[in-house]
Amino acid sequence: MGFEYLKDKHILLVDDEQELLDMVVSILKSDGYHNISTAKSAAEALSLAGKTEPELAVLDVMLPDGNGFDLMSRLKEKGDYPVLFLTARGEDDDKFRGFGLGADDYVVKPFLPKELLFRVAAILRRTYKEENPVVKLRGSEIDFARAEVVKNGEHILLTAKEYALLAALYRSAGKIVTIDALCEAAWGDNPFGYENSLMAHIRRIREKIEINPSQPVSLVTIRGLGYKLILEGK
Repeated sequence: MGFEYLKDKHILLVDDEQELLDMVVSILKSDGYHNISTAKSAAEALSLAGKTEPELAVLDVMLPDGNGFDLMSRLKEKGDYPVLFLTARGEDDDKFRGFGLGADDYVVKPFLPKELLFRVAAILRRTYKEENPVVKLRGSEIDFARAEVVKNGEHILLTAKEYALLAALYRSAGKIVTIDALCEAAWGDNPFGYENSLMAHIRRIREKIEINPSQPVSLVTIRGLGYKLILEGK
């Protein structure tokens, strides 16, 4: 589900091009990642890794004081965390070498921002699994593993769209999720024109999770901006 806990993972970016580092940091931050360190050489990366304990390393192959393959081996000596190569070296031999050494993924420059975000999220989900949570609301629970709401002892199934919307809201629980972000979560990359459908789905979700859907306390409207999911006790 790409829950918010993944966005707290410490990511170490290593590349000798400052412009590339700035771009990748911007891409990651735009998706909610905020614990990011950068290094422009193998030596700097090793120093940072010894101090900050990264949970994902994103490495270039070509570095001014060595190569990413050797750096990965040395980083692995310090901690067993995943590695993604992000490099212009797209030859099959390089890819085979990277995967053979234990890399988790290999992305060739130039790349699409969404592709990078997808690869990063996939690695983090595989590595740092969290059981699909049971989320407690005031008067009901959302069981994401079963895709259902439990209210007054009744088990109420969620539709695929309701699940997608609740997952997006839970990822940012307690924070405003914009209308555009919710439409994108449910309808993909071209979410425009779904505002009325979103309102209808929100209404049905409230009927499932709220004790009094006409006076919601768990899924609240932030007028002009979007919606917020309030967890029990928060």
